[in-house]
Amino acid sequence: MCGIWALFGSDECLSVQCLSAMKIAHRGPDAFRFENVNGFTNCCFGFHRLAVVDQLYGMQPIRVKKFPYLWLCYNGEIYNFKQLQKQFGFEYQTLVDGEVILHLYNRGGIEQTASMLDGVFAFILLDTANRKVFLARDTYGVRPLFKVLTDDGFLGVCSEAKGLINLKHSTSLCSKVEPFLPGHYEVLDLKPSGKVASVELVKFHSFKDEHVACDTVEALPPGFDLETVKSNIRILFENAVRKRLMAHRRIGCLLSGGLDSSLVAAVLLKLMKEINISYPLQTFAIGMENSPDLLAAKKVAAHIGSEHHEVILNTEEGIQAIEDVIFSLETYDITTIRASIGMYLVSKYIRKKTDSVVIFSGEGSDELTQGYIYFHKAPSPEEAAEESERLLKELYLFDVLRADRTTAAHGLELRVPFLDHRFTSYYLSLPAELRIPKNGIEKYLLRLSFEDSNLLPKEILWRPKEAFSDGIASVKKSWFSILQDYIDQQVDDLLLEKAAEKYPFNPPKTKESYYYRQIFEKHYPGRSSWLPHYWMPRWVKATDPSARTLKHYKSATQE
Repeated sequence: MCGIWALFGSDECLSVQCLSAMKIAHRGPDAFRFENVNGFTNCCFGFHRLAVVDQLYGMQPIRVKKFPYLWLCYNGEIYNFKQLQKQFGFEYQTLVDGEVILHLYNRGGIEQTASMLDGVFAFILLDTANRKVFLARDTYGVRPLFKVLTDDGFLGVCSEAKGLINLKHSTSLCSKVEPFLPGHYEVLDLKPSGKVASVELVKFHSFKDEHVACDTVEALPPGFDLETVKSNIRILFENAVRKRLMAHRRIGCLLSGGLDSSLVAAVLLKLMKEINISYPLQTFAIGMENSPDLLAAKKVAAHIGSEHHEVILNTEEGIQAIEDVIFSLETYDITTIRASIGMYLVSKYIRKKTDSVVIFSGEGSDELTQGYIYFHKAPSPEEAAEESERLLKELYLFDVLRADRTTAAHGLELRVPFLDHRFTSYYLSLPAELRIPKNGIEKYLLRLSFEDSNLLPKEILWRPKEAFSDGIASVKKSWFSILQDYIDQQVDDLLLEKAAEKYPFNPPKTKESYYYRQIFEKHYPGRSSWLPHYWMPRWVKATDPSARTLKHYKSATQE
């Protein structure tokens, strides 16, 4: 996890512009650097470093003696950098996994480079010899990237939008800052003036396609008989966790006690033992006293033998965090904000109280394996499969955004094995009928695949999905209800009645939604288009994104 920032063709004093880069300092608390590009007085890179690999030579922009004309600023992890080194005989100058991007580009250009990377990344690559700038982002947008490009060729690029919104530029008052699309790269011409012109935007990878040079797992047995499928799912998931062990800093794991984080934690601990990692795995759960999540997480931690940490969420702390959370997230989406509060506070605890830096998590599983409760209402397996793909495509606007910002706000690096290319492309290649909820249980196939593994207690493996607001809540009162009660006092009925006049785009329909929108507009005025639509369940007449509003839903906190 790092913070990257770059400007090309700035009309303003660069030292003034560089103040904007400090807005993302939280992403890289270990070191930072600004560097002007030789020969282009109005172009520069800014980099905030979280040192996870190669403590000595890991500063950026990365430049190597072999290619003095190439400059690389990237945020991410490339899991197959060693395989690519063997395959092509690359001679690396550093231990940094991202160095492979320079070698691949020199060998075969940007298209081959982007399509061969197995990992998560957002990068800016500058080729001064050919006067080109390249931007690229991983398939699911696990690593964030934003850009602003004006009509006269001024380009700003940053890990988070907050590093771009206050940039000064002569021709525009409010330049359009927008997220860079996942699974794409962009080619831009660099003019002698330092300004740029976009040449093409190319989609280099779709999540149903396997990568060209993916990983070390051999070809898997074909066919869709259940035993083969279950075995393949186990092999690929274990491999997804294994390749993410690449780190020179301590590894920890978020653990809600739900299926996804529990599977990640169990497999992670098993593999850490196999490769003799010397320290115990720290697992982290957050919730109110005696909440279902805390109780389930404790059960999992005892079963797998992790060093378990419980963070008790108190109402006041949760409510006080709302504004900081919205500022970090850069969204006003209701369910994203609700679910981020716990993750933000547990990340704060990890940073302050432990030395774990690389944090594993279960993000992406609900979208991939049809884990949301409304999937029970899907009209057909085919429509459920389509919905799963839509959710995966929009992850960068919702769950992946939440997971990145809440951890990065506290200088942690998140790893998400459920979004491994090989694992997701295999799971999506399975017949639609195999992937739907069965016997009233969502993620049925995933659970079944691990049933005989003894990785988890049976009651955890088959634990129904909790709405996040119930999972972290006390049995007496849910986090959802606590939020509603507090916000009801903050937003007047009359304000809500006139909400559509004040906020015509994505108008708030509830007091909670209105409250979040006010805070968002305070920090990011006029930027409501960053969220194209609210996250809402399909196939049900939902007015609120919470699972607790669905008829099918039964919570452990409800009598």
